[in-house]
Amino acid sequence: MQAIKAIFDGVHFKPKQPIPVSGQYEVVITFLEPMKDEIAGVEQAKKHSRSAFIGSWKDKIWMSEDFNEPLDEMREYME
Repeated sequence: MQAIKAIFDGVHFKPKQPIPVSGQYEVVITFLEPMKDEIAGVEQAKKHSRSAFIGSWKDKIWMSEDFNEPLDEMREYME
């Protein structure tokens, strides 16, 4: 007996990992519970537009003043 996890979208089963058997087998399908959290998260992400994320990293990322200055290790190659 082998067990795998899969997602059922109402029409198809999509395995979450490779199926470790080949050939034809009789199977038993058990529906554990709805995937409310994952589905809700995907639907919520679809509702946000790109403009909602613009500026969301403001004041969280910084760049040093000498970012564009040549590295000392590379000076001999740049002359």
